[in-house]
Amino acid sequence: MTTAWEELPQWMLPPRESGWEADDLDSIPSLPRHTELIDGALIFMMSPQSSGHARLVGRLTQRLEEQAPEGFTVDREMTIRIDKKTRPEPDVLVSTVPYDEDRTRYLPEEVVLAVEVVSPESADRDIKLKPGRYAEARIRHFWRIEKETDHVAVHVFELEETTKTYVATGIYRDRLAVSVPFPVNIDLKSLRR
Repeated sequence: MTTAWEELPQWMLPPRESGWEADDLDSIPSLPRHTELIDGALIFMMSPQSSGHARLVGRLTQRLEEQAPEGFTVDREMTIRIDKKTRPEPDVLVSTVPYDEDRTRYLPEEVVLAVEVVSPESADRDIKLKPGRYAEARIRHFWRIEKETDHVAVHVFELEETTKTYVATGIYRDRLAVSVPFPVNIDLKSLRR
């Protein structure tokens, strides 16, 4: 009789008794796209990404790239190595390091903005778990984007250094106009067309 562990593909078995570590994500063969490591647990994006989610992330990435001044790099669906056991993947991030086509992850001190576009499958992680991890890692800005009936709402947060928590600085539904981490002005309706 075989155990459940013996039936799993070899790559799904942790390489050590203490479990998975952040750097393991770079060496696991056949790892599904959009795999995150949260507190040592591999999180797979099991349901297919919706066309609306992909379009929103793509258009937001494009608008941010168009508006980012020199010295900022915009990337999508790249992980952040927060600590030895945690490597989440925001939908979009803005960093202060030059583009590197071979990059597989960012470090928290390189990231100035993490953006999560909430989907039904990831809502708990995007709303309750990841913001706390990003704040503890001192990522200065966090945006949470939620789809509402006929538009999107962008919830904007900034890090409060003393408590290492995010404070809300605004909710935007028609136009996102902020001055940090750099001046951004986006017609939010254009993200869903």
